[in-house]
Amino acid sequence: KNDLFLRACHRQPVERTPIWLMRQAGRYMPEYRALREKAGGFVAFYKNVELSVEATILPRKILGVDASIIFSDILTPLESIGMKFEFREGEGPVFFNPIKQPDDILRLKKFDRNDVNYVGEIIKGVNRVLDREIPTIGFCGAPFTLAAYMIEGRTSRDFKKAKTFMYNHPDAFKDLLDRLADMLIDYLNFQIESGADAVQIFDSWGGYLSPEDYTEFALPPIKKIIKGLKRDYQPVIHFTKGVAGFFDDMISSGADVYGVDWMIDISVVKEKLRGKAAAQGNLDPIVLYADKEVIREKAVSILKKWGKDTGHIFNLGHGLMPDMEVEKVKYLVDVVKEESKR
Repeated sequence: KNDLFLRACHRQPVERTPIWLMRQAGRYMPEYRALREKAGGFVAFYKNVELSVEATILPRKILGVDASIIFSDILTPLESIGMKFEFREGEGPVFFNPIKQPDDILRLKKFDRNDVNYVGEIIKGVNRVLDREIPTIGFCGAPFTLAAYMIEGRTSRDFKKAKTFMYNHPDAFKDLLDRLADMLIDYLNFQIESGADAVQIFDSWGGYLSPEDYTEFALPPIKKIIKGLKRDYQPVIHFTKGVAGFFDDMISSGADVYGVDWMIDISVVKEKLRGKAAAQGNLDPIVLYADKEVIREKAVSILKKWGKDTGHIFNLGHGLMPDMEVEKVKYLVDVVKEESKR
């Protein structure tokens, strides 16, 4: 019913710039915290269809965003292939069986979509409850980002173990990326079949690589995923954080939309895309801690740089933080709606 987001993804005319926000269903919302409390833990939360549907639709009700992104996690499908992990308060995911040598890759099981059936049910539930009022976005983590977690065993400042493994065992590392790409093709196709209107590939750690390593390791499996998707109208968004150094390479992935962070100017993004793909971004999330005048000024600056052409979806350059104020996040949504009218 409100298809602004999908139209912008396909570079079709829009009445205003659509907006949704990464991590829009998150701990900064008291309602979300109550749901998480009810679930009893993060994994229990994203496996609980009813509570995940409720979390997914909160931003539509509270902020008035133009798209819902399903409440889930990028690590979700890894359980199916035999990776064991838990989420610890304050440190994020911790793996019990990280990959330490090339032989460990051979023990990985084949992905089975039945293991993540709840993800399909969440998509169906959101579409039912919102009555297709706005598009629903499915997602996955990019192969490099998932491999980095699987080898490092946790979040890291530099992903030293993962990158050392990549340098010492490049063929085994590429084999791992290839296996993950096959898994993610099936996982995203399952989401599309379940009713996702768009899918986003999150390459959160791709920006930790040099341009040469990004092109050799991180990019080919993303291209493979995009080629392997069975879709008709559903756009693919490719988001890499820290992409300024290799944006030219990134935009060869075949995505419909490129998500960028604040390290690259949106006017540069527009110039390089030349109308061949849409862009999503790219406000620095930290701006949302500033005063409202600053939020308005920074948002308007991005809108002005893009201009009145279609093909831009307003978003942040990364996710919302737990200690942000709902009022300011809502203010940003309102400003973008008001200031971007065509």
